[in-house]
Amino acid sequence: MSEEPGSAVGSTGRPKGLLEQMEELMAALNADLSELADLQACRGAAEEADLGRGRPAR
Repeated sequence: MSEEPGSAVGSTGRPKGLLEQMEELMAALNADLSELADLQACRGAAEEADLGRGRPAR
């Protein structure tokens, strides 16, 4: 996406409505939360693998 989420002006040069801004912010938040969940899942899998090898949890 070329524009920052929350930018008040759309690609057409006209001001965005509140609903459009909120939809973009929610989409950005959803993407961030998905990435966080993926990172936590990877970390959890790594910790389980470490415990299986007798290493202490971090």
